[in-house]
Amino acid sequence: MSEPLTTAGEGFHPHLHNAPDRSAAPLHTRLHHLRADSLDGGTAQSGGMRRFAAVSGKTVGSEKLWMGQTHVAPATASSDHHHGESETAIYVVSGHPEFVFLDDASDPPAEVRLRTAPGDYVFVPPFVPHREENPDPAEEAVVVIARSTQEAIVVNLPGLYVLPADRA
Repeated sequence: MSEPLTTAGEGFHPHLHNAPDRSAAPLHTRLHHLRADSLDGGTAQSGGMRRFAAVSGKTVGSEKLWMGQTHVAPATASSDHHHGESETAIYVVSGHPEFVFLDDASDPPAEVRLRTAPGDYVFVPPFVPHREENPDPAEEAVVVIARSTQEAIVVNLPGLYVLPADRA
C-alpha cells in the first residue's frame, strides 16, 4: 500500500489531516519534507557556485542547523571565502570537486588541494579560508552541505590566507 506523497514544505504530521478544525502544527512539533525541486536558491553565494537551502531557519525554522546543496559548474572555481562561525560538513554527491586551502605547516604556507570523489566527506572548520573548484571541463559537481548555524554564512575574501595563531 502506498501512502500519498507530502507536499513540499508541508511537513508530516498524520493526525493533522484528520482534524480539519485544527490549524497547522508549529514548526517545531512536526517533521518537514523538502522535495529536491523546492530548494531555496535565495542563499549567500560565492562566484562560480549555486547554493540551495533545504533545511534552514527560513525553510523549516531550524535553530542550529543549515543543510543544502551546492552546484559547481564545469571548469570553474568559487571565490575564496569562509563560513564564519559555522562548522561545515560536505558530502560529495557527484563529480570530482577539489577543496583548496593554505596550510601553515611549511614556511611559506603551502596550498593544499583535496581531490574528492562521490561518497567522500570534507570537514571545514569555522573561519578557515578556502575555495571549491571543479576542474572537469564537462561535468557539474554537486555536494550536500551541513552547517552548524541555521543559515548559510559565506564571507567572500580577496584571497586565501592562513588563520592567525589566536584563531586556529
